[in-house]
Amino acid sequence: MPDAQPNRTRDLGVLALVVIAPVWGYSWVVIKVALDYARPFTYIALVTVLCTACFFLALVAARRPLRPPPLAWTAAIGLLQTAAFNSLATLALDVGGAGKVSVLAYTMPFWLLLLAWPFLGERLRGLQWPAAALAFTGLVLVVRPWDIGGALSGVLACAAGLAWATAALLIKLLQRRTCVDALSLTAWQMAFGAVPLIVIAVVTQSGWPHWTGTFAACVAYTVLLSSGLCYLLWFFALRALSAGAAGMGTLAVPVIGVMAAWIQLGERPLAMEAVGMILIVAGLALLTAYGVLAARRGRGAIGEEVVIPPVID
Repeated sequence: MPDAQPNRTRDLGVLALVVIAPVWGYSWVVIKVALDYARPFTYIALVTVLCTACFFLALVAARRPLRPPPLAWTAAIGLLQTAAFNSLATLALDVGGAGKVSVLAYTMPFWLLLLAWPFLGERLRGLQWPAAALAFTGLVLVVRPWDIGGALSGVLACAAGLAWATAALLIKLLQRRTCVDALSLTAWQMAFGAVPLIVIAVVTQSGWPHWTGTFAACVAYTVLLSSGLCYLLWFFALRALSAGAAGMGTLAVPVIGVMAAWIQLGERPLAMEAVGMILIVAGLALLTAYGVLAARRGRGAIGEEVVIPPVID
């Protein structure tokens, strides 16, 4: 009987991940559809402003202090995680397939693994070596650098993953210096990241969005479901489960993104791309498994630390 409550909390955490994975996975298709009605930066700026407002409302509702985290760190994280990630990912979607982009954007743990070596002094160990090899091989097969014409979306998506990883590195460094509330950091970094997005949207403005029922549904989906609802569920999952276990749950996101793009948009991956995507997901799974094992042994690992995911605009 004493274990009933922890078990119930863990089960609810797993249920939260079950809800998160399809919503975040399908969000890549939603963005791809939305770009038929608005230019990339117009859409990014619109949704980011609405998401920022939602997060500050959440801060007020949760009675959290509105004082921002350390400004320089928060601004840098916002420029990378909100401005750079969303810009690069959305531009990649504008010129490439939703399934391919969803997989490459989620290579963040691979890039973070490489960044942690020089900046955090964390060398590759154990399963991290074959995981990195699998992910790198998959990247080459999916991006196909020898095909200049088809490589643009892959390069942009990989750059988005790298921007997310760099932001995650800054979050880790900030967490070493001071205790930071995740919800407050999310809201404020998004506010800082929204500023350049708005400026670029105004400068490159080539017409207002074409408001239709479909476009309004895409905006509502992103703001209310993939950001608002899923962030609440994500924070709960991180409290109910280990970070490694929660990270393992997000591995389904790019898989669902590929399947949804295939079913709805007819984006059937090439044989080489399909193999590459499988290798990338396998590599990420190994990274997460290593994080779980390292945590059980009492040793920190990249896959086990909490990293705030970006809102996919």
